[in-house]
This record gives sequence, C-alpha cells and structure tokens, in this order.
Amino acid sequence: MSNNWLSRPKPNPDAPLRLFCLPYAGGGVSIFRRWVTYLPDTVELCSVQLPGRETRISDEPFTDLRNLASALADAIRPELKRPFALFGHSMGALVSYELARQLSTQYGLIPEHLFLSGRRPPHLQTKEPPLHTLGDRDFLLALDRRYGGVPSIMWQNDEFRSLMLPALRADIRLVETYQLATIEPLSCPITAYGGLEDRLVEREDLAAWSKYTSGSFAIRMFAGDHFYLNQAPVPLCDSVADELRRTRSKRNNIANQENHSAFVH
Repeated sequence: MSNNWLSRPKPNPDAPLRLFCLPYAGGGVSIFRRWVTYLPDTVELCSVQLPGRETRISDEPFTDLRNLASALADAIRPELKRPFALFGHSMGALVSYELARQLSTQYGLIPEHLFLSGRRPPHLQTKEPPLHTLGDRDFLLALDRRYGGVPSIMWQNDEFRSLMLPALRADIRLVETYQLATIEPLSCPITAYGGLEDRLVEREDLAAWSKYTSGSFAIRMFAGDHFYLNQAPVPLCDSVADELRRTRSKRNNIANQENHSAFVH
C-alpha cells in the first residue's frame, strides 16, 4: 500500500513488529536510513516523512503539533494491525508522545513501547524566548546556539536555505507552542534516551518522563551530544532491540500465565 508518510528501507511485511521513527526538527527519513542495518529482522523499520522536507518538500508543513499527530494517526492507522512501537528524537519525541496519546484515546491502539529521545517532557518545556518568530538570520543563529547542528550549507547556499527554512521554522513553532493541560499517563512502557554531553536535556529532565506512563520506565544514556543518535547509532539500535525483546517476552509471559490460570479453573 502506498503511503507518502512512510519510508521502509527494507520492507518486511512478515516482521512481528513495526517501529515508527520520527525525526528532530528539520529532519526527514534519511536520519534513520542506516538503522535497517542494525535492527533485527523481527522489526520492520518505518520512518515517518513529515510534510515540507525531502520527498515531501512541496507539501505544507504543520505548525500545530496536535494537528500533525492527528493527521499522522489517520495516515498510519491501517499499518497498526500488528504490534508497533514509536521512537522520536527531540521534536520527534513530543510528536511520538502526542501520537501515542491520540492513538490510545481515539482508537484504543497502544504501542508495545514508546522511545523518547533528547527532549524534556511537555510540563518541563524550556522557559527560553521563542525562536520561531525571529527573522531568518537571527532564527538560524539562535537555533545553532541553542541546539547546534545547523549545517554549513544553510549559510552558504541561498537556494537550499530557502527550501529548508519553512519546514524548520514550522517544526520549531509546533514545539514551542505545544502545551499539555494535564499529564495523561500511557499504559505502555517508556524508555527515555539521551546524550551524556547534551547540555540541553540532562538525565533529570529525561527522568520526568516517568510521570507519563503507568507501565515500566527506564533511562539509557549514550556518548555524544544532542545529536548522539547520528554519532553512534549502533548502540542505540541495540538498546531499542533489547527493550522490544524484553517487552515482548514480558507480554508473552503474562499471556501464558493468564491462559494457564484459565485452563486450571
């Protein structure tokens, strides 16, 4: 089935689980392309291509996170007939949480696992001044100071900059304007990931995600800064695979115990 929201580097319709990966601000599916090499065959990698970048450069980007999550939920719902998990980094972490929340409340669809990387939870959003209202040059300078990672081509190539800025600005706007009235815990396990040298999101920030699940919670830290996932993807993918195996094993054990109890009685 064709779906312009998704990219499957290695289609595997028989895999028992699908992992949907959401990028950081300005990013696209290319961020996760190498992951297919590191994840086991039991996981089908489905990278989410948001509007306004890469193969969807001509599509209007979203500026409201809830609207984005709602559109994405509708787009991927046909793909959720088998177990699934969500991974999101930075902006993608907020989108992943809101997506999981909407899938759960509206459709009764619960992720096997939620992986939230490099982002404070909504109730701890930064108090720093918003960036999305700044002029182009000030916007890029402030973005680079705060997050780093703005590629040099953004300064050197006017055409490239004009293509990339709308989606990047829209992404920052939806992050900066996202608010949650109350914390709504999910029933699925959450693992929070971070870089040991990330000066924006520290371990105690990640620990606050524990309030967002009634299930199990864990933190894993990796060498690197805010963009650690680009610097050392192998240990991250190994951790994701391990967590998914543990979650599946725990779920199977519970199901076996329930079946045994029903048989005995």
